[in-house]
Parts: sequence; C-alpha cells; structure tokens
Amino acid sequence: MNFRYICSALALSATLLTACSGKKAEEKKAAEKKIRTKEDDKADSLLLVYNPEKGDKWIADFVDNLHKKFGFNGNMLVAKDGKILYEKAIGWADYLHRDSLNINSEFELASITKTFTGTAIMQLVEAGKLSLNDNVKKFYPNFPYDGITVKLLLSHRSGMMNYVYFIDDIWRKEKRPMKKGVTNQEVMDVIAERKPNPYTKPDNRFHYNNSNFMVLGAIIEKVTGQRYSQYMMEHVFKPAGLKHTHVYSTTEYEKIPVDVVGHDRTWRYSVAQNFLDGPVGDKGIYSTVHDLVLFDKYLKNGRLLTQKSLDSAYTGRNKPVNGHFNYGYGWRMFDGEKMDKVVYHTGWWHGFRHIYVRDLNKNIVIVFLGNLTNGSLMHLDDLYKHFDMPIIRKGAYHGNGSLPGSDED
Repeated sequence: MNFRYICSALALSATLLTACSGKKAEEKKAAEKKIRTKEDDKADSLLLVYNPEKGDKWIADFVDNLHKKFGFNGNMLVAKDGKILYEKAIGWADYLHRDSLNINSEFELASITKTFTGTAIMQLVEAGKLSLNDNVKKFYPNFPYDGITVKLLLSHRSGMMNYVYFIDDIWRKEKRPMKKGVTNQEVMDVIAERKPNPYTKPDNRFHYNNSNFMVLGAIIEKVTGQRYSQYMMEHVFKPAGLKHTHVYSTTEYEKIPVDVVGHDRTWRYSVAQNFLDGPVGDKGIYSTVHDLVLFDKYLKNGRLLTQKSLDSAYTGRNKPVNGHFNYGYGWRMFDGEKMDKVVYHTGWWHGFRHIYVRDLNKNIVIVFLGNLTNGSLMHLDDLYKHFDMPIIRKGAYHGNGSLPGSDED
C-alpha cells in the first residue's frame, strides 16, 4: 500500500475523530447547561418573592379600575428587571361554585401555548432533528397539501383552513363522541382523508389559525416519539423550573385536573371541555403568572434556546400591520423605530382570554390571564404608557404606524 496514502488516511481519521469529539463535547456542554441546580431554585424563589405591602400603588389602582369598570376577572402580574412590582388574583375561579382565584391558579393558556410550541420546534432544529425547510410530507406522507414547510407553519403562512371549525362540523354532523378528546394524529388522519379546501396557497399571505400549530404539535410527536406533553415537560417545563405548568388534553384526562373554569362574558355559563380540547400545540398548556415570568427568564438566559434561535423567532415573517405589528415563529411582536422590541401573544379559547407581553429592551413582563371573555384586556393602554412602552393594541395605530395625536398625524 502506498505510504503517502496511508498517511493521508490516518490524517483524515484523526481529523474526523477530533471533529466527532468536539461535537460530542459541545452536545455534553449544552446538555449540562440545561440541568437545573439548587442555585437555580434559589434564584427563582427570590425572583418570585412579592410583598403585597410594597406593591406598586399606581398599578394597584389601575388594576382595581380594570376590574370594577371593565370587568377583568383573573390573575395578573407586572415585573421589571427581575422584580415583581405588582401581582393580584381577582375574582372567581369557578363562578357557579363561588371558588375564588389564588395567585398560583393554573389557567388554560389558549394560544399563548404557541410560544411554547415554537420554542420546542426551535429546540429540535438546534438538535438537528428537523429543519425549518422540512416539508410536512416528510413526517406525514399522506398530508394532502404540497409546499407547506415547518417555517410556514410557525409564521402562519401555510394557507391551511382552521381545523377547529372543520372537525367541529364533522363531529356534530356525524354525531361522534363529544366528550372524548381528539388526538393530533386523528386530526391529521381526518385532514388526509377529507382533504378540506385550504384558505389560500402556501406562502401567499399571513393567515392566523390553529391548524398551523396543531400540525407542529403532531410533528413534535412524530420526530421525538413522545407525546407532546412528555416532550414539553422534559425539555421546556423542567429545565425552566415551571413547576405549575402542564399539558392537559382530554385525550389523556377524562377531566382536566384544574380548578379554573372559563366563562362567557356575562357569567351566564361556564365552558365545559370537549373533544376539541384534545389536540395540543395550538393550545392545551396550563400555567400560572409566576411560571410565565420564569419562562421569560429562561428564554433570556439561554437555557431553552440559543440567541441565534431567539433572534430568528423574534423576526417578523409577514407584512407589518399598522406599521409595527408582525408575527415571527410562535410570537407576535411590535417593532418600533426607537429600540422598541416587544414580543407577546394573546390567547382566547373556551372562556379564557389572556395577554402575555415581554418588552425585551426595558426588561418588563406583563401578564393578564383571564377566565371571563369580555373586552377588559382592550383597556391596557394607560399601563403601557405608564412604563413608556409601546401600546400593544393594533387598533391604537394608524396604517402608517403613528398614534392618534402624534406629530405624524
């Protein structure tokens, strides 16, 4: 055998061995970074310390007015620079039984769940288990639509119809069981079989609907071989110390094990869970105001995702609405002209209505979790102004991005 060939082969082997060792070392370092320590628990406990006697008086008066004048019922919290300024549980957890809310009450997060699903997808991208450019057909070959990729699902550009209305119509017309939850796989099977007409072509326009993140939930299950609930617990909830955050689906629980009930806008009735509370990814995560503060912390400190992944998730992927509002990968956002970068998400499902706001530049977290679906959360403008934040309400701006009464009018 040629001596030069042998030397070249040995050199190549050494290079590959070094590369593999380096990759394993990086993976080990990344895995160790996600392991919680006693110091993490101690720091989290200090972050969540709150003395009601030292609560912010202005916020207290604002929230009292929001409750009395506009009917807010739920839990809220405002934190800045790692300190809770004010928190309060207001009203009923279950009006029918006159059960009161407490600050640790778990709420169905509705579409705030999408921020967690987006985080899980970006984790799998980082791990090399999927790509943003992967086609849904790679995971579900019988998926009836062409050209729909992971990134189009994340940014609501798939053009799919909303499965919620489609499944609801089938179940009612065919008198299928109304209480037993439908799994993501079952929804995917129905879509493959019935081939409902899409709303528009893929990547044609922004069209927000739950189908996108239900499919992402199904992809998470297919790629990991775990239930969505298992993956989220192991890779998101536990690493971030979210001890009061769970995935509750009617496919896994006959009765959702929480005490907070969603209500219509006038208390006339509470909303019971049914088969549509089975699919997850678009909804299905239950959490508390405290755990959402911790979620913010562990996103910022790199425990859950790299900064590169976060920057990608926080980049608008659609045409801005009223000059500022956009949608990235699982996050709504406000991009201002003067270092205003706010990422947030709203939620509205089966008697729950919320908003979760993170001002990345001012390090402010605002959480309102409500279980009475009135319009109270449309009246937060003064709270945003108090902190010199952008007003997170699309209707507050003109088409050119200016506020009524501004110099640009």
